[in-house]
Amino acid sequence: MAQPSEQEVIAALDIGSSKVSALIVTRGDDGRLTVLGTGQREGRGVKRGYITDMAASEFAVREAVELAERMSAVTVDDVWASYGAGGLVSDVANVEVELGGHPIEQSDIDELMGAGRRAIDRNGQVVLHAHPALYTIDRAQGVQQPIGLFANRLGVDIHVIAADPAPLRNIDTVIRSAHLGVKAIVASPIAAALACLSEEERELGVALVELGAEVTNVSVHFGGMLVGLRSVELGARDITNDIAAAFAVQRRDAERLKCFYGSAMTSPRDNHEMIEAAQIGAEPGAEPMKITRAQLMMVIRQRVEELTNEVEAALKGLGFTGPVGRQVVLTGGGAELKNIADYMQGVLGRAVRVGRPKQITGLPDAHSGPAFSTLVGLALLAGSGTGDIRDIALGPIAQRRQATGMFGRLISAMKGGF
Repeated sequence: MAQPSEQEVIAALDIGSSKVSALIVTRGDDGRLTVLGTGQREGRGVKRGYITDMAASEFAVREAVELAERMSAVTVDDVWASYGAGGLVSDVANVEVELGGHPIEQSDIDELMGAGRRAIDRNGQVVLHAHPALYTIDRAQGVQQPIGLFANRLGVDIHVIAADPAPLRNIDTVIRSAHLGVKAIVASPIAAALACLSEEERELGVALVELGAEVTNVSVHFGGMLVGLRSVELGARDITNDIAAAFAVQRRDAERLKCFYGSAMTSPRDNHEMIEAAQIGAEPGAEPMKITRAQLMMVIRQRVEELTNEVEAALKGLGFTGPVGRQVVLTGGGAELKNIADYMQGVLGRAVRVGRPKQITGLPDAHSGPAFSTLVGLALLAGSGTGDIRDIALGPIAQRRQATGMFGRLISAMKGGF
């Protein structure tokens, strides 16, 4: 690990159903991030991404952050936290202002952004992200820098991601109970996309599938922006639970069987390979149970098939139904299941790859896998200083509005076949 310096220190915290992980980085004068310390603890008090036990969750958060602090020899005051449970809403608000034909000035941009903030709905949801996209002037679309141009009307499409306030309050309370401030709460698909998708992929069109422990988030990115979200309440832990129930073994043994012997693809050799496992309640010294790898594979495949079908339905619902070449990227801890990308590629009929987070100087090998994409993405997002990332403070309220303008047309095009 790198030694702490006088540079800005950033802390990222990913509270998941299976693990709580923390990452402390510093940003140098050149803008590059260097890892100072990491920490990880078993997830407690979280179910399907929602906080269900305040005390247990607070303990896990406190331990993970303290581990990272001890490793980095620095103390952090606040964190950038992730939110990946269901209920995230992706929408687009379109706003316009009258200019009267004069050249566009910065004050006109400020007025437009003020109108954009007022245009956000009021149905009780909290805005996590409000990202202004390309501008429109009169009939011209896709304007990147409007200042200095003459126009009668100036418009912008603002991409909004919002969530229900109660689950966010729970995350906020857990973190603050651990004596930490909340710098921002970031939608997990935003962080994961930054960590493992290239700019070109996001421009051309790509689907990101985060296979978490108990929740799978499916997000579609096009034109450089996230344009659609769906959540599936299934994940890698469901496979573990199926193995534990099918063979009457403890969950930790089921997880070991899944990781060491499991795969999403079957093989003719599976019928001849024997696996040993200790059943629940077995007497000390008793012979371990023996099963074939084919029996294990049958249990795993059943759940993988269900999950893949749900992902396929989510992609169709998001309009991601275009050419076969349109790519899908898998990330999250569930993406570490052997051959899952090959299996999904065969079912979905499109290119599928496993997305791993971009390397940061000093990032340990243990944190360079797909299970840590969101954590690394949080650090990258905090260090980039780009986009409208809000410290929600549980104050701003979002309301859904029918998408119009450029992104509305994009989404309509997607519905018609992407």
